[in-house]
Amino acid sequence: MNIGAAAQACGLPPKTIRYYEDIGLLTAGRAANGYRDYGTEDIHRLSFVQRSRSLGFSVAECRQLLSLYTDRDRASADVKAIAEEKLGEIDRKIAELTALRVTLGHLVAHCHGDNRPDCPIIDGLSGDRAGPSKG
Repeated sequence: MNIGAAAQACGLPPKTIRYYEDIGLLTAGRAANGYRDYGTEDIHRLSFVQRSRSLGFSVAECRQLLSLYTDRDRASADVKAIAEEKLGEIDRKIAELTALRVTLGHLVAHCHGDNRPDCPIIDGLSGDRAGPSKG
């Protein structure tokens, strides 16, 4: 099938598929006319990458996972180790975002939001509790 049909089958834009080919993540066959020719296995690989990317795996991690996907002698422990590492990254990001939310929530809660120039949000962003100097 051509790149348009492959894109439709796996849910990725043709530009992304070309990019994955350019970086060696996938190699499509060529039809007699020189156009890319994707088979069922290519669609499975592209779908695999699409799902992996949607879960936050980097291209490099997808490369590792694809290698394990095609290796029937793989140990599931190798796959689990990659997934556990990603899960740890996600947990760290959630903790960072939670801390950001608490800090910003505190600043917003203490801002009057009126016509006065005093603004705890500006003070908090500047790191200056006293506000700008007036002289």
